[in-house]
Amino acid sequence: MIKKGLLALLFVTAVFIGCQENSTDIPNEQQDQTSVDMTDFYLFTDEAQNLSKGTGKNKTKNCYSMEVLNRQLNEIPGLYKKMYDVELKTRKFLAAKGKPTKPGGGSGGGTSGNDVDVAPINDGLGVINIPVYVHVVYSNANQNISNAQIASQISVLNEDFRKANNDLNLPSGTTFANDATDVEIEFTLANTFRYSNARTSWGTNNAVKSAYPPVSPSTHLNIWVAEIGGGILGYAQFPGGNSATDGVVISPQYFGTTGFVSAPFNKGRTATHEVGHYLNLRHIWGDGRCRQDDFVADTPSSDGPNYGCPSFPTVNCKTPDMTMNYMDYTNDACMYMFTDGQRNRMRAILNPGGARAALAGN
Repeated sequence: MIKKGLLALLFVTAVFIGCQENSTDIPNEQQDQTSVDMTDFYLFTDEAQNLSKGTGKNKTKNCYSMEVLNRQLNEIPGLYKKMYDVELKTRKFLAAKGKPTKPGGGSGGGTSGNDVDVAPINDGLGVINIPVYVHVVYSNANQNISNAQIASQISVLNEDFRKANNDLNLPSGTTFANDATDVEIEFTLANTFRYSNARTSWGTNNAVKSAYPPVSPSTHLNIWVAEIGGGILGYAQFPGGNSATDGVVISPQYFGTTGFVSAPFNKGRTATHEVGHYLNLRHIWGDGRCRQDDFVADTPSSDGPNYGCPSFPTVNCKTPDMTMNYMDYTNDACMYMFTDGQRNRMRAILNPGGARAALAGN
């Protein structure tokens, strides 16, 4: 009986240790000895909630980044902890700069008194230039997009991240005007690689990256222009993921502004959105309901994505949605801003010690 009891105890202990090793739980702040609050941190999302406002043909998955992340969290041991650490460093950096590191009620958009106005950080880096490798993977002539189409996309990225686009048209009477910002990030095309492949669609399981691996992913943004299929515009990998799959994938008809492009996603904003994810931004609605957040203080709470060109104000969670933000799902012509809070998050990971510091030569 003693031997059986001892064996049972050993078995229970082994199971407990195994569960602890595979758990995504992170120690609380007292155990962590950290100086920032991480209690709101999350990674897994409910995919069904991402479409809460879509109806009919508009009920689409414009971006598949969060679904790809859900899958990778299940497949890659230690990814949750790596991404937790990325977020922890981001919040510590912003806290040291005296900027909000957690949601602070969101922006009232001019209709309530709970507006949060975040000031841009001064990190001393000035304008950061990110070199870009573009991998064109094509099965027909249309998909083998021209150099002019690629150049048009690089131009859009530079305009959008520098607050220089022609679509900036903030509605009157809204405090969002105080939030639109120059991120001070620019992009330079370093090289274009072209690959002919009979495969007609690549899906979202990173197959195109496996076939044509990224080049110098720590120091260069890699973008694959390849047909994803299923009406999906693009997907990106967040900081902290596997370097072998790091980068952004975009279907060719949603890349750039000229040539083989398809309205209403023909103004290059799919790349702006996906590069936002690549630089650590979440969707504007936090991929949840009103209580889920995107970790940015000057973006309002929302209960799901917006589509088309919504009229202002489109009110959810008691405040107007920032439908014109690049991290929503609206048409290209109707999204035209990042906020100061989003700017600060992106620059945090490009500073020394950040997850993508090597992109900026740090």
